[in-house]
Amino acid sequence: MALFLCVLFLLLSSASACDRCLHQSKAAYFSKASALSAGACGYGSLALGLSGGHLAAGVSSLYKDGAGCGACFQIRCKNSTLCSSEGTRITLTDLNHNNETDFVLSSRAFMAMANKGIGRDILKLGIVDVEYKRIPCEYKNQNLAVRVEESSQKPNYLAIKLMYQGGQTEVVAMDVAQVGSANWNFMSRNQGAVWDTSRVPNGALQFRFVVTSGFDGKWIWAKSVLPAEWKTGVIYDSGVQITDIAKEGCSPCDDSHWR
Repeated sequence: MALFLCVLFLLLSSASACDRCLHQSKAAYFSKASALSAGACGYGSLALGLSGGHLAAGVSSLYKDGAGCGACFQIRCKNSTLCSSEGTRITLTDLNHNNETDFVLSSRAFMAMANKGIGRDILKLGIVDVEYKRIPCEYKNQNLAVRVEESSQKPNYLAIKLMYQGGQTEVVAMDVAQVGSANWNFMSRNQGAVWDTSRVPNGALQFRFVVTSGFDGKWIWAKSVLPAEWKTGVIYDSGVQITDIAKEGCSPCDDSHWR
């Protein structure tokens, strides 16, 4: 019962934060994308493959204790002389500890907000006024993937990293069981996109996830993911795609001018 209430609380609090309304803030940039790939979400160098190096660190309200890792946003700067009307798309891979800006972008993402050919000019500003909105992540022909972390030690400890989560949802709970078994063991969020457990079932493993969807939550089953002889450092296809769009949870707004 305690676990159910905990999950329910997470669902409600996360669902209320999922929105696509426009937000006004500021953004700065890191000169090296590696500073973001080595960040709080735990993606490591794999982060560079999520959105072509268009990465960002987000403030705690976007990072959401790690649940916001992998979320996608469209962001544009408000300097009409330098910046395009479309802006660019970014993936959240780190926590921004500086509350003066909602985002710190990779330099590649920062320059991508500029009009063609003048990306270097926007870099000279260092910090710019921006508006942004949450958008669905799209990974064409790519299922949700599970990477077994090097810290895993069979049979006593399993740590996995979630990759390529599509749609506009957040994973708020996760369980693991032996394939064909109904005896599920809960997993805990270790760091950002990394989940772990010290109660590792024997044999091939299946997973189930609770994701924010609508105004509450939805179970998603990945019925055969890790083989019995799973190995660290290997990325396994979950066989499922997450495409759900969480309902807006902010005050009414109109972003019809931004398409």
